[in-house]
Amino acid sequence: MNAPSRIPQSSKLISGATGDWEVVIGLEIHAQVTSEAKLFSGSSTSFGAAPNSHVSLVDAAMPGMLPVLNRECVRQAIRTGLGVKAKINLTSTFDRKNYFYPDLPQGYQISQYKSPIVGEGEVLVDMGDGASVTVGIERIHLEQDAGKSIHDQDPRSSFVDLNRSGVALMEIVSKPDLRSSDEAKAYVTKLRTILRYIGSCDGDMEKGNLRADVNVSVRKPGAPFGTRCEIKNVNSIRFIGQAIETEARRQIEILEDGGSIDQETRLFDPVRGETRAMRSKEEAHDYRYFPDPDLLPLVVEQAEVDELAADLPELPDQKKARFIADYGVTPYDAMVLTLERESADYFEAVARRGDAKLAANWVINELFGRLNKEGLTIGASPISSDQLGGLIELVSEGVISGKIAKDLFEILWTEGGDPRALVESRGLRQVTDTGAIEKVVDEVIAANPEKVEQARAKPTLIGWFVGQVMKASGGKANPQAVNEILKAKLGI
Repeated sequence: MNAPSRIPQSSKLISGATGDWEVVIGLEIHAQVTSEAKLFSGSSTSFGAAPNSHVSLVDAAMPGMLPVLNRECVRQAIRTGLGVKAKINLTSTFDRKNYFYPDLPQGYQISQYKSPIVGEGEVLVDMGDGASVTVGIERIHLEQDAGKSIHDQDPRSSFVDLNRSGVALMEIVSKPDLRSSDEAKAYVTKLRTILRYIGSCDGDMEKGNLRADVNVSVRKPGAPFGTRCEIKNVNSIRFIGQAIETEARRQIEILEDGGSIDQETRLFDPVRGETRAMRSKEEAHDYRYFPDPDLLPLVVEQAEVDELAADLPELPDQKKARFIADYGVTPYDAMVLTLERESADYFEAVARRGDAKLAANWVINELFGRLNKEGLTIGASPISSDQLGGLIELVSEGVISGKIAKDLFEILWTEGGDPRALVESRGLRQVTDTGAIEKVVDEVIAANPEKVEQARAKPTLIGWFVGQVMKASGGKANPQAVNEILKAKLGI
């Protein structure tokens, strides 16, 4: 076998023994619809219930039971389509997809094939370096989820939990527009953000509420598309990236050894870092799709689509553009701030209190950094937007220095309280009295005569003196005043 190929950091192309290769990626995202009931029954969709406790006679496919379409699931699919600038099909149909599902009692899946509820759209993906990628959406259709087979409870038997059986999924099918694992991860991140803003899916991958089937092929640059393999049910963004790189390298090695790629369905094993064959890839005719005789065509009025469009929240791209225009933040900072709707709302509440750029810096670097370190979400932040806004007001007013602000941030995080009251009660107010600062400067200069001569020869060493004065003042001296007094005293 050839040596494993590698992905250069500076290029999307993968280096192989016979030259460069390009990976072509398409994603089928399965997003659980936010709804209290299943797609065709009134059973609850709540997570974590006892096995088989959320199963109606319809879910269990008892004889004579007929599906009844959940209107809320339809509305959520339309809202999602509008969120990705897609065509909404006013007439769509449900089909039976015939396939052996051991944990779907009726023995087929009710899905949409020829006439999905949502047609073509697009998602604009920021790559974080100023570049962006437009990923085409082929379609979004509604379908049932299957139940869950459990194989590790008994050495001789498998168990089936049907709580998920019949839960509504949106399958969001992209065009093969992605060319690297980084692009694929960024696309899933952006799509999850859009779904969460809209409220049509919570995007919780740990619960299986968002998962991906990843289609991967490789080709020489400019050549026709190669044979693709589908990697099923990848349930984390990190694993999506790893699965793509692993599968691309596998295919390149086979092709460079003179072999050919078989179209098949594979599974990704993150522990072994490999993909392995699951079954040969089915074509549409293998599923024997036909219109479900128990369900009439779904007809939606344009007026309802217009009503749903008018009720959409401000979406990530719109919010990002507004943050740049209204608050003067950088495109990168705007992207980070709008990744989650709660984070964007938090920042905006802080920014309204004063210096927006300073607010962005504190929210991204201090708050997000601490939340990540502690494994907390923005909703669980010990510091409210009102408290952080108060801290930033104190910095903007010159009441406290940047160093004191970090100390105050720590107090707010661990103890809480009102920022302004804490500054007064704990003596944290910044020293702006030039006489008091001058006294500290004189003491530092007197204690370091050799540094004085060095600073006069090399003025950049004034920074050392600033640090010493700030240290001696307990971080309370006004840094600007310290600089001005030092320059005068040192003759710089």
